[in-house]
Amino acid sequence: MTDRRFFTPLKIGLFTVTASYFLFALHDAFTLSWIGEWNRLAGPGHFIFEVYVEDIVGDVFGGSFRLAAGIIAFAAIIYYFYKRNISKPAVFKILRAIIALEGLYWLMIFSAGYFETRDLFFTGAFAHSSVSVVLNSFALNDLPVLVESIVLPIFLFILAYKLNPNKPLRGQIQWALLTGTIYVFVFWLLESTIWISVVQTKGWVYLTSYPQNLLSYVLSVFGLLALAIYAAGFSLKSRRAETLQELNLKIVGVIILALGLYFLWNYLTWIYFGGWSNWYAWFMGHNEDLWILALPMLGLPLLFANKPERKNHSS
Repeated sequence: MTDRRFFTPLKIGLFTVTASYFLFALHDAFTLSWIGEWNRLAGPGHFIFEVYVEDIVGDVFGGSFRLAAGIIAFAAIIYYFYKRNISKPAVFKILRAIIALEGLYWLMIFSAGYFETRDLFFTGAFAHSSVSVVLNSFALNDLPVLVESIVLPIFLFILAYKLNPNKPLRGQIQWALLTGTIYVFVFWLLESTIWISVVQTKGWVYLTSYPQNLLSYVLSVFGLLALAIYAAGFSLKSRRAETLQELNLKIVGVIILALGLYFLWNYLTWIYFGGWSNWYAWFMGHNEDLWILALPMLGLPLLFANKPERKNHSS
């Protein structure tokens, strides 16, 4: 009976997501074939120094930071399941380390955004490209990289700094919710701009001829945006929560579940419908966040969490 009470669906879901985070980080850290890939695709003898800098800084250094975070997270969850307990100060230290390392991972992607933006405006100005062409390329290719490598690390570093077992939880909950919301906005920006660029290249027939592509496009451009707005509204509404018991974990579960199902849907459509298109080349071949497809295992148990405590707050 004790084992049944300890191994709850929520804990099993947390273990599954942690294992997914660690295993994908482990795979990405040792997938060194990505280094210099764009040079090889351009043909024999093609060499751009910046490509190797971007890949080494982003994939090797950044991947190492995320792998370190994955090792810490997985070791902590194994320790917790083995010992059946872990101290509150230890939990906060572990979370701070994981979040800070995750922030460093995203920060390393800045090199790609910097070089691509520099080359875009330099080439655009001297090649007499139209302003609309340059801005379109910036919005679809460079802006998402700059946002993910600047905005996300800022929020992650602040959240890591705020976490403290000896301070009130209200501010820590606020920053955790804000950071989660920023994650959803970043994923919307990344995935929707990829889809828009694919449609610009392939045409609308690429969507109308394949129903799964049309649904994926709608979910990316409109669905993720709706989820991000919903998460932002929930974060604003929950800004006065002073304990986890006052937080509506059912809504948290809905957001986590929806984000995980989005990634899972795109992964399963690639498996069941087959083929290797422009969209899947980006989503499957260059996506280091596929660990998110395990999130439904955590979101589902949260849907059955207890209702938040009612408490009157002075305005």
